[in-house]
Amino acid sequence: MTLLALPPGLPAHLGCDAVGVPARHGSRLLGRLPRNGCVFADTHWWWWIVPAGSDLELTWPLPSHYARGAYVPAISPRLIRWPDDDSPYTPPIPLYLMACQLTGTAPLWTAGVGSARGA
Repeated sequence: MTLLALPPGLPAHLGCDAVGVPARHGSRLLGRLPRNGCVFADTHWWWWIVPAGSDLELTWPLPSHYARGAYVPAISPRLIRWPDDDSPYTPPIPLYLMACQLTGTAPLWTAGVGSARGA
């Protein structure tokens, strides 16, 4: 596993996880997002930095890969895109929705499933 190291000077106060997609989807996804944080890539995968816990209560669609702690199964990933501002994060909800669209998967939120809300 490889840790995606953020460039010096970018605060990561919300912790860091990463969401990867196969490289064949990378540039298409990058071009459709309203805002991008740090994006890393190797030959096979592209990785977006998201706040820690961005996998809570939702299921990231296959073939995307959610990597806690930004430890990714990649070989020599490099930073290919600096963030649009001083935050390393890509907003996870637009990234999630675009990943679902690119993979032809319906979004799936699990919030409240099996809970006692309203009871």
